[in-house]
Amino acid sequence: MDQMTMRSLGRDLGVEAMALYRYVSGREDLLEAVVESLLDGLIKRVEAAETTSWQEYLQHVAHEIRHMALAHPTAFPLVVSRHPAAPWLRPPLRDIAMVEHLLATLCERGFSDDQAVDTYKAFTSFLVGSLLLEVSTKTENVAAVEEPMNEGSADIPEQDTVEDVDLGQAPHVVRMRDRLSQDHSEAEFETGLESLLNRIENTVSH
Repeated sequence: MDQMTMRSLGRDLGVEAMALYRYVSGREDLLEAVVESLLDGLIKRVEAAETTSWQEYLQHVAHEIRHMALAHPTAFPLVVSRHPAAPWLRPPLRDIAMVEHLLATLCERGFSDDQAVDTYKAFTSFLVGSLLLEVSTKTENVAAVEEPMNEGSADIPEQDTVEDVDLGQAPHVVRMRDRLSQDHSEAEFETGLESLLNRIENTVSH
């Protein structure tokens, strides 16, 4: 991934690099399009599953993301490292529509706002840690997070401003925005660790 340039891509496609700029503004814009392509259709596939419980819903989302990660192990780190739609969202569920779908589904099934946001954060942390580790065994180089080089007009969200984020179709995200913005990383780590230890203890005791 770090060796991919507009010039090398043009050479592989048999065209001059400048010809590519008719479609994208540069390398960063192209990488953003790769991420959008990887996540395209996720909501439709989840809805088509017609899950009947929140557990089944989260399982289906997790399996969809895992399938995508394993199908594209070299590209998956882009989903994790690129800027999400807003700084207070978390990859791999990084766009407003998918986060709204998840929060709305959890609330419909009895979660409070705080419970829904806490579940979203724990769920995405699990996905990132587990899947990055898994794809690292499938490829020689899992790209580290890097600062994007904006070449002029790439749509790379960086600031948490109303102008940058369209929340018109995401009422649950709007309602829970403050909670989503809060950083409880240390508490989340401790909770996740405690849950893991409890699970190990239950396994060992049986």
